Amino acid sequence: MNIRTFHPSDESAVILLWEKCDLLRPWNDPKKDIRRKLEVQPEMFLVGCLNGELVATAMAGYDGHRGWVNYLAVAPEQQGNGFGQAIMAEVEKLLGEAGCPKVNVQVRGTNTSAIEFYERIGYRVDDVVGLGKRIEQDNEG
Repeated sequence: MNIRTFHPSDESAVILLWEKCDLLRPWNDPKKDIRRKLEVQPEMFLVGCLNGELVATAMAGYDGHRGWVNYLAVAPEQQGNGFGQAIMAEVEKLLGEAGCPKVNVQVRGTNTSAIEFYERIGYRVDDVVGLGKRIEQDNEG
């Protein structure tokens, strides 16, 4: 798999991958999420391609205190081939180069396979409660 930064021409394939991986939610507009990411640290929006097909994504960022990863996705038919680990290693490298001391991810509690994946690559459950507040409504949901 070749890992590179997102190109605008990747948008449709990225959204299709997110849909296949059940990452889309009615209250998040994926096109708006992509546009927002391209305005802030676009170099940390990575895609993985295999034989010309987009098979992985990771959207990372660093706020000066913690690194974050969103939209980690690997095509279902490619899961188990090390692509998730490879794109996360590239994310961690970029964040480390930016001076980031710790990376956080948020995973829905029902997504046990994602939790198990992160634990296999060294992440641990932090004793915290994630809270959120919408400032802008993308969609009804």
